[in-house]
Amino acid sequence: MNDLLDFFDTILWSSILIYLLCGTGIYLTFRLGFLQFRHFGHLFSATLYKQKHTARGISPWRALCLSLASRIGTGNLTGVAIAITIGGPGAIFWMWIIAVFNMATAMIENTLAQVYKGNAAHEKFRGGPAYYMEKGLGMRWMGILFSFLMVISCGFIFSALQANSIAQASFHLLHVPALSTACILSVLVAILIFGGIRAITWLSKWLLPLMAFAYLLLAIWVIGHHIEKLPQVLLLVFKSAFGLQQAASGALAYGITQAITQGMQRGAFASEAGVGSSPNAAAMAGVSHPAMAGFSQMFAVFIDTMVICTATALIILTSGSLDQPDAPMGIRLIQQSIMPVTGGWSHGVLAILVFSFAFTSIAGNYAYAENNLNFFHRSSPVKLLIFRLLVISMVFCGCLMELQLLWKLADIVMALMAILNLTALLLLSGIAVSVVKDYERQRRMGKTPVFNPDHYPELRGQLQPGVWDKKRPPR
Repeated sequence: MNDLLDFFDTILWSSILIYLLCGTGIYLTFRLGFLQFRHFGHLFSATLYKQKHTARGISPWRALCLSLASRIGTGNLTGVAIAITIGGPGAIFWMWIIAVFNMATAMIENTLAQVYKGNAAHEKFRGGPAYYMEKGLGMRWMGILFSFLMVISCGFIFSALQANSIAQASFHLLHVPALSTACILSVLVAILIFGGIRAITWLSKWLLPLMAFAYLLLAIWVIGHHIEKLPQVLLLVFKSAFGLQQAASGALAYGITQAITQGMQRGAFASEAGVGSSPNAAAMAGVSHPAMAGFSQMFAVFIDTMVICTATALIILTSGSLDQPDAPMGIRLIQQSIMPVTGGWSHGVLAILVFSFAFTSIAGNYAYAENNLNFFHRSSPVKLLIFRLLVISMVFCGCLMELQLLWKLADIVMALMAILNLTALLLLSGIAVSVVKDYERQRRMGKTPVFNPDHYPELRGQLQPGVWDKKRPPR
């Protein structure tokens, strides 16, 4: 089974997705005029997040926290540790590269999610790639296929992966048996998801900023004790990325390939830009202009990859744990990296951080899965109950499954989702670019940007009536 999954993983990532992700990111970066550099300061503007929660849409801040909740999970901890172990320090450089170009991809996909969003039950905003595939491209079959993959991945595979990380951390850090973790976690997940998407967004709003801040404090504390090694580590990252380190050992081609593949995989898994998951959160927000959601989700990519993932990488590399013989993988590598500095108390703190990261990720993934389940099949209360019970069962089983198998499954499904989503983005990029330029034009005029669909004849008949009202003032 592992050999078969390795084969598909290699084909999808080494032969297809690396070129598609990079190519799309570079293409969209040029089409947007290097927007992520020109307007980098705007990502921190309070105007992007000040609009309030309404009966129809959640606030932009809640949408940002929800998307970060699903992004910031095991990919930022265990995933980065695995990438460095397999691909070497150079994997971090390629993770940075894909993140920079993925910011442009995030702008396009989340802007489109806002443009083509619709109404769900009780007139609440819902949307995502499935919606712009159906309305923008007229390909409902494509939207259904994407939604099916989202339900399988976010509802089951990704949730099981996060649950596995909690179980591994609890066992290695606190010596809690996996079965005990599975029982406790299943109960907590059940309480959360039966509270619905409203409870999930509320949890993300409060827990996400706290856990991110706590982790960064831990990272600064550990890196600060090895600060003299930081220039040397950064040099090592660049040398390894281009094979200069591997050339001395005669493994140049293999070393570069592993660094690029692992960096791209972890960067895509962590940031989720291009995969099509974050647009599900962005579409729930009530904003006056679609590009606002695009800018806020660009900021999410920056926080997730350039800040959180980089913090994990520097913790490991500055500690020297990777240089030790028989260095462990995953969470145990992070534990080994922080123990000399923090002592015994680090076990509990790291366990709490892993739990918080993974639990909020399970919550965010469930919200995406339920959103896509409603796209291709309006769920009755009974069917929704069955789906929720299946998700809880998968969380329970995930605590007891093999980690490598889950990573391979996640990589393969994520690759399939990205191929569908990136294809749609390229076909609809013209509309998204024109909407973003309209946002820039209104800002240059000193206005608060407001989206008027009448200015886009190509959208006539594609948007759901009542979602965008040109007379609606900014909230």
